[in-house]
Amino acid sequence: MKAQVLLPKIFNFPFTYNFTQEVKIGDIVEVPFGYKKEIGVIWKNNLAEPENIKIKDIERKLGYSLDKKLINFIEWFSYYNIVPLGLVLKMVIGGKNYLIKDVDNSIITKKTSKKKFKLNLEQTKALKFLEKENNKFTVSVLQGTTGSGKTLVYFERIKKIINKNKQALVLLPEIFLTNDFKARFEEFFGFEPAIWHSKITPKQKRLIWKGLIKNKLKILIGARSALLLPFKKLGIIIVDEEHDTSYKQDEGVIYNARDMAIARANFEKIPIHLVSSIPSVETFNNIINKKYRHIKIIKRYNNYSLPNTKIINLNINKIKNKFISNETVELVKDFLNKGQQVLFFINRRGFAPYLICKNCGKKQSCSNCSLYLTFHKIKKKAICHHCSFERDIKKTKCKSEGNCDFVMYGPGVEKIFDEVKEIFPNKKIIIFSSDYLKKKEKTLNLFKNIRENKVDILIGTQMISKGFNFPKLNCIIVVDADFSGRGYDLRTTEKNIQLYHQLSGRAGRFSSKSLIVYQTLSPDDMTLNELIKNKSEQLLKNELFLRKKNKLPPFIRLIALIISSSDRSLSLQGAREIKSRLSKLDELEILGPVDSPLLKIKKNFRSRLLLRFNNQLFMQKKIANVLNGLKISRKIKLTVDVDPINFA
Repeated sequence: MKAQVLLPKIFNFPFTYNFTQEVKIGDIVEVPFGYKKEIGVIWKNNLAEPENIKIKDIERKLGYSLDKKLINFIEWFSYYNIVPLGLVLKMVIGGKNYLIKDVDNSIITKKTSKKKFKLNLEQTKALKFLEKENNKFTVSVLQGTTGSGKTLVYFERIKKIINKNKQALVLLPEIFLTNDFKARFEEFFGFEPAIWHSKITPKQKRLIWKGLIKNKLKILIGARSALLLPFKKLGIIIVDEEHDTSYKQDEGVIYNARDMAIARANFEKIPIHLVSSIPSVETFNNIINKKYRHIKIIKRYNNYSLPNTKIINLNINKIKNKFISNETVELVKDFLNKGQQVLFFINRRGFAPYLICKNCGKKQSCSNCSLYLTFHKIKKKAICHHCSFERDIKKTKCKSEGNCDFVMYGPGVEKIFDEVKEIFPNKKIIIFSSDYLKKKEKTLNLFKNIRENKVDILIGTQMISKGFNFPKLNCIIVVDADFSGRGYDLRTTEKNIQLYHQLSGRAGRFSSKSLIVYQTLSPDDMTLNELIKNKSEQLLKNELFLRKKNKLPPFIRLIALIISSSDRSLSLQGAREIKSRLSKLDELEILGPVDSPLLKIKKNFRSRLLLRFNNQLFMQKKIANVLNGLKISRKIKLTVDVDPINFA
């Protein structure tokens, strides 16, 4: 007898093997492949048998099997995202060690202390609303003011699901959120959650993988890749902060985890809850069109009010060579004198984003990418935020004479830290940025110190706006409330609405008096003024109007093709050839080729094509057939990005 076996490699098709023992679709097996033994999965038997080739035998079954619903989801995922089938399978079954090495399952459910929580009336109403559609596929949006207790609502929802011997998946947009989330989880459930992301150990991955496929593990908290794990009895999916663009995987296998989570829930025939304070434009559109169910929690937990807002015009108040106005300093002093915490928010890592020599005018840019280098005081080097290239600026030769003498323009968190330290020399000040939170122990100590009010002032990037709960934080200063976009990001307005709404929600979670200050050179900006009036829904409606008018998502589907090469002319030539082949497809509009706004990344020049078509059509199969039939030079790399979030 013969069977098809799909291998977790770049292939888009399975291989034929003989089998002597009974196997079924989904069984995980070990097979010879070349000179090695590989792990594979028995796949659907829909290919013609190869001729004149010696067919090898399946070595053995490994005792695990993927559910038919997961098999169908893997196939759909591959078609939708135009990704080789084998690479999707690799995300599901991981490496050989997941299956072959034994692990001690006893460490899965470690008990912790548990607190009692009581839902208020709004939360109870929201929970009952979510429970109405219980055992079938539905998308429900749980929208709540930041600090309203959305997490508590879906914790209650999960508790009832797992009591029925089913499993729950909670997706978070950033791995930095998992430590803070873990503490809240333990207080509610009384045991440690399993956490899945790229930084956990191979042993933990083996433990979780086997715990899920055997239904011994009931709840998983994870980043994007957790979505493709082999749950045995998945009963619900929660996508927290569903609007967050971090759900978009932009390297390797490119996909949007939120959208794929909705698809997986559909294949599993289970409910999915999208949770947000301000939904994404796509989700908001589906709410308006009644495609998604929707419930709102308006009041903050314990009825604490949202912060007051104040706009400070930097054209009037700014001091020369400083980024914090006198008026801001006086407001901050008032909160510090009351023993409360203050956050200075600046969405730029490092010390300064631009370095220009005052002698020759040279700008420090990356030799690998079309980007300026950012000076980082922590490393005393200029660093590229795309390829991590580093340069010692003290040794940069000047065009005029000697070494360059650089002036640093624009503020990053480190520069604001220095300025705040100068104003408040006796206060405990820390930087809350990914560059400073790389070690787990340091991160846990930082959270502990913030909660115990051992920190007076935080200087933070966008990271701090996402889901953290700091009881004494009652004043936020947005150092540079700039609402302008970089032409190639179609989501600039949407992201600003979500960012500043979330940010304001970090303040006053346990206080009736809190304040968010917007320092800006554009005090009359429409988005800013509508935002402080809490008119985010109107802003989203305006955004939808513009998207429809300009033929942009969610009213149209886009697929970006990025053609890169170390030779700029080759990338453009390759793009023209691909356009020529794709232009034979009906109902497909092809824009470009053009140079990418980020022309060079990691020494490769990038050209772009943008495919546009009706979002009611499933054009991916036709596009994939054309692309798979191309004979592309090895000097060219083709990247396919379905539903791109920007045009960089």
